[in-house]
Amino acid sequence: MAQKFSKETYIYWYELMQLIRQFELKSEEMYKMAGKIRGFYHAYVGQEAIAAGCMTATNQEDPFITGYRDHGFALAKGVSPNAGMAELYGKATGVSKGKGGSMHFFSKEHFFYGGHGIVGAQIGTGAGLAFAEQYRGSKNVVVCFFGDGAARQGMLHEVFNLAMLWKLPVIFVCENNNYAMGTSVERTSNVIDIYKLADGYEMPADKLDGMSPEAVHEGIARAAKRAREGDGPTLLEMKTYRYKGHSVSDPQKYRSKDEVEEYKDQDPITKVSKTILENNFATVSELKAIDDKIAAIIEASVKFAEESPWPDDNELLKDVYIDSSYPFIVD
Repeated sequence: MAQKFSKETYIYWYELMQLIRQFELKSEEMYKMAGKIRGFYHAYVGQEAIAAGCMTATNQEDPFITGYRDHGFALAKGVSPNAGMAELYGKATGVSKGKGGSMHFFSKEHFFYGGHGIVGAQIGTGAGLAFAEQYRGSKNVVVCFFGDGAARQGMLHEVFNLAMLWKLPVIFVCENNNYAMGTSVERTSNVIDIYKLADGYEMPADKLDGMSPEAVHEGIARAAKRAREGDGPTLLEMKTYRYKGHSVSDPQKYRSKDEVEEYKDQDPITKVSKTILENNFATVSELKAIDDKIAAIIEASVKFAEESPWPDDNELLKDVYIDSSYPFIVD
């Protein structure tokens, strides 16, 4: 069967999704079994197709910003597993110098602007990033991710209004995994199709299969084209599912095991590997070689984190305050 996307794209999707999946599973293991990771931890397992599809439909210079389920996007944008694992360990070699932990990955170098622990805060900051890109005259597009729970924040409506008024180059992506912590969408709103929230602002919107990198890519590509041409924002609701609890401490009593297994039948990695094999893009042994390579990378990241130093005490207030005697300069 002919495919819209190339062999290289499918292999890229497979490798990136496996990297995210294995990083998250190993991190959870080090949290639960080894006690090496402290604080909050929110896994991205099951939602990898969104990160994969977004990457192939955007440019590296396009800023990404998200909430606290952030490891997958950081890895997708190019943050190394070493820097990611070290951050989870709280080590000085971490992507945020060991100061942010799980919820606050950040890398200006990779155009990844967090990692935000306050629910919905990134929606306003994402619009601010888009305003900056517009002000600079770049053609970059900001992709701002948030969950179905954050869609209930008042911040969203204020931002949608200004984003449309100013035609900001931003794509708002709601990763609807059905549950805000443990509360279903149906119990929090009369409007269960979140993309319809855009109607009140005459913002273009669509609902996509977030378990399909193909569907994600196509939706993001359309929205990015619109933004780059100066036509403003788009809201994309991506229906997805997290296989793990809201956080590592979540007993998941609000949903059945059968429900989780039903969604695993739509697993994006399994679907992409099937497409690869059916189209002779790679053999079973070649995919196994990719898996083995990723496993070695993840094991190496644990070793790197284990051997990395703790932050020095004199780092405590660095990157927190700015000397107000320096003028603010816009380049």
